[in-house]
Amino acid sequence: MQRTKSLIVIFLIYLAALGLGILTAFVVPWESLILRVLAADIVATLFVYVFSTLFKNSSVYDPYWSVAPLVMAPFFVQALNPASILLLFVLYYWGIRLTANWVYTFKGLARYEDWRYAYFRKRFPRLWPLVNLFGIHLMPTVVVFLVMIPAFLFLQNAESLAFLVLLGAAMSIAAASIQLVSDTQMHRFRKHSGKAVLDEGLWRYSRHPNYFGEVLMWFGVYVMMLGVAFEHWFAVFGPLMNLLMFIAVSIPLMENRQLERRPAYKEYKEKTPPLIPWFPSQKEGEETAREEGT
Repeated sequence: MQRTKSLIVIFLIYLAALGLGILTAFVVPWESLILRVLAADIVATLFVYVFSTLFKNSSVYDPYWSVAPLVMAPFFVQALNPASILLLFVLYYWGIRLTANWVYTFKGLARYEDWRYAYFRKRFPRLWPLVNLFGIHLMPTVVVFLVMIPAFLFLQNAESLAFLVLLGAAMSIAAASIQLVSDTQMHRFRKHSGKAVLDEGLWRYSRHPNYFGEVLMWFGVYVMMLGVAFEHWFAVFGPLMNLLMFIAVSIPLMENRQLERRPAYKEYKEKTPPLIPWFPSQKEGEETAREEGT
């Protein structure tokens, strides 16, 4: 019941944030649709931040990452044709899947908060309100908006299923599927495995296949955009910022925690690529051969 009530509360918060965001988009006097949607996005984020503070749980913001793109994208559709429908399918496949994964792992506002938020709250107690506002809420919102700019440009110019459009769609669908498989494998591991480290399935070839899927997803959308509006090639800034966030923040935080909690992770880290999937290093084979020889 506690989990169900928490999900209902968060749903109502997001419903109100949606209404406030739409009102903002119509009220601001700017002609640019992208700027009006950006203003709405920031206002909705600030609204969610208020409730994160009231509940003393920043995980109220967690589903925003996957929900916001699904709300923003339809505003940029100029015509429903095969190209625009394909991009919408890509976005909704990714977003619904990621949101469902959050719902599956969510235990309720009183029982669950992302461990990274607790880490920052403990490490920066005096600066926590600023870290919470800018680092946990506004920064991800800006990154998500930046990775969505190629999608906005695509939907405003989509006409035909050019080769790059199909290539980018294939990349993004594969990326969301990689996330689906890797998250499923992690859930199964946590429930049934007695091992210290997950080093099977996709996790055998990458220490963070779910992060790789997230990065590949937005580069795929960018490639789709190149197929209809190549003159906006500089929109790659968004996917690059997303990549940088994972490399500079998410991966180091996750790996430091794993090294502290799981001694076996050190060996796994030494032999497994950090992000882009590839075959494990030869160290694994050499150790196995040495053990068999012994």
